[in-house]
Amino acid sequence: MNLKQFFSRHAEKIRFVLVGGTNTVIDFVILFVLFNAIGLDKLVSNIISTSIAMVLSYFMNQRFTFKTEKQTPKQFIYFIVITLIGLWGIQSLIISTLSQYLEQIIGNENMRLLVGKVIATSASMLWNFVLYKKFVFTDRKNEI
Repeated sequence: MNLKQFFSRHAEKIRFVLVGGTNTVIDFVILFVLFNAIGLDKLVSNIISTSIAMVLSYFMNQRFTFKTEKQTPKQFIYFIVITLIGLWGIQSLIISTLSQYLEQIIGNENMRLLVGKVIATSASMLWNFVLYKKFVFTDRKNEI
């Protein structure tokens, strides 16, 4: 398989990673501003930062990643539910669990939060891609 075939075959996944990467940068910047500059609790900061990134993610995934023709309230509700389960169920659990375990290994609280957030974000991105594709963005165009 040559490079062109690879990109053609995996275009949707590549677009998802690009959107996810953009949203992750936005999420991380907001997270660390809220936690460090404003002094909010790390889990509250995570919920706020991810919520902002979630709204941006919906529109970018709808238009760029999955290229759906329509937007419906049902589609948005599914997106929100799937994303919130990823946020509250997956990310928050991983971040709070890892923070406790990493305290013995990593002395810097910001570094513990960063490591936990990277691992939690990776897990929730996989969850989101599979469920967005199956339940949310089902009216995809055939073009790449």
